[in-house]
Amino acid sequence: MGLLQFETYIHRNWSQFDPNRPPAFPVTTSLSVYCSLPTERRNQPLPRNKRVYQSNKKKKTMSSSPSKTLRKLEVVSPVPADIDIANSVEPSHISQIAEDLNLKPAHYDLYGKYKAKVLLSVVDELQGSSDGYYVVVGGITPTPLGEGKSTTTVGLCQALGAFLDKKVVTCLRQPSQGPTFGIKGGAAGGGYSQVIPMDEFNLHMTGDIHAITAANNLLAAAIDTRIFHESSQSDKALFNRLCPPNKEGKRKFSDIMFRRLKKLGITKTTPEDLTPEEAKRFARLDIDPESITWRRVMDVNDRFLRKISIGEGPDEKGMVRETGFDISVASEIMAVLALTTSLSDMRERLGKMVVGNSRAGEPVTADDLGVGGALTVLMKDAINPTLMQTLEGTPVLVHAGPFANIAHGNSSVVADKIALKLVGPGGFVVTEAGFGADIGTEKFMNIKCRYSGLTPQCAIIVATIRALKMHGGGPDVVAGKPLDRAYTTENVALVEAGCINLARHVANTKAYGVNVVVAVNMFSTDTEAELNAVRDAALAAGAFDAVVCTHHAHGGKGAVDLGLAVQRACENVNQPLKFLYPLDIGIKDKIEAIAKSYGASGVEYSELAEKQIEMYTKQGFSGLPICMAKTQYSFSHNAASKGAPSGFMLPIRDVRASIGAGFIYPLVGTMSTMPGLPTRPCFYEIDLDTATGKVIGLS
Repeated sequence: MGLLQFETYIHRNWSQFDPNRPPAFPVTTSLSVYCSLPTERRNQPLPRNKRVYQSNKKKKTMSSSPSKTLRKLEVVSPVPADIDIANSVEPSHISQIAEDLNLKPAHYDLYGKYKAKVLLSVVDELQGSSDGYYVVVGGITPTPLGEGKSTTTVGLCQALGAFLDKKVVTCLRQPSQGPTFGIKGGAAGGGYSQVIPMDEFNLHMTGDIHAITAANNLLAAAIDTRIFHESSQSDKALFNRLCPPNKEGKRKFSDIMFRRLKKLGITKTTPEDLTPEEAKRFARLDIDPESITWRRVMDVNDRFLRKISIGEGPDEKGMVRETGFDISVASEIMAVLALTTSLSDMRERLGKMVVGNSRAGEPVTADDLGVGGALTVLMKDAINPTLMQTLEGTPVLVHAGPFANIAHGNSSVVADKIALKLVGPGGFVVTEAGFGADIGTEKFMNIKCRYSGLTPQCAIIVATIRALKMHGGGPDVVAGKPLDRAYTTENVALVEAGCINLARHVANTKAYGVNVVVAVNMFSTDTEAELNAVRDAALAAGAFDAVVCTHHAHGGKGAVDLGLAVQRACENVNQPLKFLYPLDIGIKDKIEAIAKSYGASGVEYSELAEKQIEMYTKQGFSGLPICMAKTQYSFSHNAASKGAPSGFMLPIRDVRASIGAGFIYPLVGTMSTMPGLPTRPCFYEIDLDTATGKVIGLS
């Protein structure tokens, strides 16, 4: 080993250096970033943040004012269960995390000792400040086990903050109870790259998803109640009940009613001034039950609620109709939360949500029903991101929800904007996009970045040898079943064959004008030859760099190379952000542009989809971006089609509109918006140690 390699190796492993212990991964895979530095920097030691180094006797510091929160992990092997690692670390009080970010007590509200809601007033106060670097983390097409995208996001931020002395904020989505108790488990990361307290992160947190559930179902109740009352009352009786006389016998419009009057072009300000025809138009929404797209939600995987009938009770007077439930994070209200920019903007978006049409074909909104203000009241605390921390004490903002397959699938615009101001120039905000880059990163670029006006400098694609082998023709990977031997023994040919999936993700993501860094999330069974094959394929596909990471086993130390690569990628971006499609083309044209990025040769529309597209175009909604609901397990609509399929026809069975959130929502193939539970869900392992009060079995 030469001097350069030795210094690099020492830097990568110095905090736990043991001359009798072999390196955790091949040194040669970690030299590329260092070797590409300018000569004058190569001749200097790499940056080290000794604030986190702690010997058995004494803590050593490099900074005169070391962070109170950055802490050294005591890593053990084999890696314990996620919940055991999380429980072994005592989190810092969240006020200390806030102080490190220069947040004043007036900027946040405490939710216990380890969580705080960051108030949107921070954005106004820091409006003139410059932003830091903006990084999005996506992935290749995953197996049902997930490829460690959240873990990589957290590990990278731990590396940037605790080892490379960068100001950093992680922006993550709040996990849904669906996967937490279903197949995948929680979304706090894993191993030594986690958000803590892990149990609080995965269970309820600060109640944002419950607020969304309550608001969504209040609107659902308002729809059916309005239809019920309109069916049994005359125009005059309906109007009189909507505008009842006060104690003085005078009638008046409530504030929200003026929104409907304005929509109808009625400028009169008192109920008595309306003509009978105007009163009828105002009071009677005349909702067509067949047109209702708004469904009820709950944050549980319950397949038996996908299709239900309501109004079966004797008091509903035969007002029976078919509807169904979605999972809460698929609610349009979650999308509104993710894309809003302020409290006033959220109020407008919630009021504009379209729930169905009148029999005359006019869209009916939440404000038409008089409920927009009440929805905002239920969401007034949920709009504030939640501040938490990683195992190594770096800050995390948690906001909005998961499921890029059936929803928007990105953390919120407000969280990212706050974070970018807090880290400032030279700092990093790393945010995560759900599932593979074909859906999560695509929606991040074409929906989130359009509405936020933010431009990422770097996009990461997380890959695993396991998933690449599956895409190369390996056996099915099934949650709850042991991996086939093909995944635990060396097979370079299988990896190389599967890299076709990685290559398409790299090409698609690079087309947005960002530098792409591939992060290979290393498992203990991966071999040097397999890792080198992935690196070669990534670079050949046009990636800016490809880095092997061991953050699951080593925390931030295992992602230092990734941090350096990301820094270089951000510093060397030289193209503007490019969208996949312009907004001024038709709905079908936009759908077909996305389908082409999947590898499809064309799109097939059902009769219902054709009808919906025609209606939304007529109603003036064709200028919105597209949010595809598609399986996460394939580029195509067929989850069993692995690798990089091409030449297929993409079937669109239905098209819905999330007008308040601001996108058109096509449903691809048989994609369901309410997941189901497997035979052996995660809840079999979850329990409470009643002696200590600690959660056990959570993953």
